[in-house]
Amino acid sequence: MKRISHWIFDFLVDHGLSDSWAGTINMLALLLLVFIVLFVVDFFLRKIIVGVFNRLSSSSKTHFDDLLVHNKVPRNIAHIIPLALAYKAIPAIFRDFPNAELFFVKAIEVCGIILFLWIVRSVLHTVKDFLKTLASLRDKPIDSYIQVFMIFAWAIGLFYAFSIVSGIELWKFLTALGTASAVIILIFKDTILGFVASIQVSINDMVRIGDWITFEKYGADGDVIEINLATVKVQNFDKTITTIPTYALISDSFKNWRGMDDSGGRRIKRALIIKQESIKFLTKENIEALKKIELIRNYLETRGKAINTFNSENGIDKSLLINGKNLTNVGVFRKYIDTYINRHSGINKEMTIMVRHLKPSPQGLPIEIYAFSSDKRWANYEYIMADIFDHLLAAIPYFELEGFELPSSTNFKK
Repeated sequence: MKRISHWIFDFLVDHGLSDSWAGTINMLALLLLVFIVLFVVDFFLRKIIVGVFNRLSSSSKTHFDDLLVHNKVPRNIAHIIPLALAYKAIPAIFRDFPNAELFFVKAIEVCGIILFLWIVRSVLHTVKDFLKTLASLRDKPIDSYIQVFMIFAWAIGLFYAFSIVSGIELWKFLTALGTASAVIILIFKDTILGFVASIQVSINDMVRIGDWITFEKYGADGDVIEINLATVKVQNFDKTITTIPTYALISDSFKNWRGMDDSGGRRIKRALIIKQESIKFLTKENIEALKKIELIRNYLETRGKAINTFNSENGIDKSLLINGKNLTNVGVFRKYIDTYINRHSGINKEMTIMVRHLKPSPQGLPIEIYAFSSDKRWANYEYIMADIFDHLLAAIPYFELEGFELPSSTNFKK
């Protein structure tokens, strides 16, 4: 390079140009020549290195090298040699322009830092994509850790670049920067909060990718599809996407349905509201009529004998139904529901099954069914629950009970 630079300069001076003009033209010519050479070298190196990686990835059994090519790691590595050649060529190009030489030396060093960070970023993205292919790590917030590492890497790289440009030693630059730490903390507040939240979410296993969460404050109700340093993305069941700040997962309350997914069933918790004026004691005639219902026939016979024995042994006056022990239509209906639920094929018999009264309200007496469907898939769960309540709503009149509903316009017409 030195011989070429001297030859161009001497050639121009021999043909009558002044030293200053000859030096300027010599510098521009060398700059153009070096640029062309570097472009050609970079082009062929990229072709060679990427081609080698492609052949290696196609012949190997691991998926990691395919991801290296996909994330352009070989392409970025190919830029190292042209950048090193440019750094070596600068003294020869700007031998008569020391200020320009200093500027371009610093520019190349800064470009080297950026290239290094770019290679690190590509490698980390490759590692992230590879870890997500592992079943044990697929639901972990890997994006958050990658982002945290890259933030620190970019911060150190930028500090080092500022140190090169300003001519101040890195440690002195960092010491001076410490005085502005309060401003830095204020600027990166969300990043710091997100970093802390990501660690707590991961350590406490609060949320995983794929979890179904409900976050009423942000209108989120769906599956977690991404967890990174600043945000958590939730794909709602209507296919919209809600973005939640990561630190909100530890500062606010939300519901994670993973426990339901991991359990043996999905909870059914719904009530029938019975009009209280339709509740009554059962007469012998009523009981005999209800014995035709197969699910409660044995119960009515067994319970009826026990009640009759108690009333006769204690000399209860049964001229009034309220005296002594009695069966009620709502109590028998509750027993019918319990038997029906326990025999239903869609209910998990190993989990809680309960039919209970809730607090009476102005609308009536709620009879709540608390059980778990054996099939947790949403559509099947809804089908099982609908099948149960279809039957029970139709069964209410057989017990001379009435369900509550607000009057409609046809009621007023009647």
